[in-house]
Amino acid sequence: MIFLQLFYTFFKIGLFGFGGGYAMLSMIQGEVVTRHEWLTPQEFTDIVAISQMTPGPIGINSATYVGYNTIVDAGYGMGMGIVGSCIATFAVVLPSFILMLAISRFFLKYQKHPVVESIFSGLRPAVVGLLASAALVLMNKENFSSPSEDTYSFVVSCIIFIVAFVGTRKYKVNPILMIVICGAAGWLLYGI
Repeated sequence: MIFLQLFYTFFKIGLFGFGGGYAMLSMIQGEVVTRHEWLTPQEFTDIVAISQMTPGPIGINSATYVGYNTIVDAGYGMGMGIVGSCIATFAVVLPSFILMLAISRFFLKYQKHPVVESIFSGLRPAVVGLLASAALVLMNKENFSSPSEDTYSFVVSCIIFIVAFVGTRKYKVNPILMIVICGAAGWLLYGI
């Protein structure tokens, strides 16, 4: 039953997750953390960080991790966890694959049609909204702490965020280098 739930959940996310992996994050969190409680908010935050650092789309990487973690936490072994990873990954990719096969012929023929251009004009703001929603999902106490609970962690997290934002945006620091720098800063400020 858990395998079917996993497949259905990620098929639904793949079907309605317009805008790519980052736009899917709020849907993944809603299903995985809030609805099914397969992960805690802290675990979700961790998989988002790991999924961003590993090669591949964040939505697919997240699905792979959630599939494995969900099955192992349900009491199945590691081997079945790998099956869970495969099911979740396949389910999140399947709708896109089917839709691309179905519409690729028609899109190439009608891409300059005014109705098709109008549809895409309407989708662009929706995708921006989904990306903004994903950013807001990650601005939680698991990532930034809370000023009332731990002022030091909150201030340090905000400073690291601002440095990373300015460094990559204004100074064009390589994102991989920025991940290493921020990880080292976190280790120095929290780990020692």
